[in-house]
Amino acid sequence: MDEAELDTLQADYKKAVDEWVTAIRAEEALASVHHSVAELDKWEESHAIAHKAYKEVIFRKRLYEDALREDMFGF
Repeated sequence: MDEAELDTLQADYKKAVDEWVTAIRAEEALASVHHSVAELDKWEESHAIAHKAYKEVIFRKRLYEDALREDMFGF
């Protein structure tokens, strides 16, 4: 795997992490507001978004780690 491909995988992973952090902050903001049912629904939705973003982080991390292992160790 060449440097450009590793750079792309690393950038994709970093982007996924940044999106996850943004989603967590949105969830945190909703967790800190008044206790109404409407806000609870938004909070639950934000949790689902954060969870989906986390799964994307794990996927991108595995792709990047696998590429690094292949590049460094040949497997």
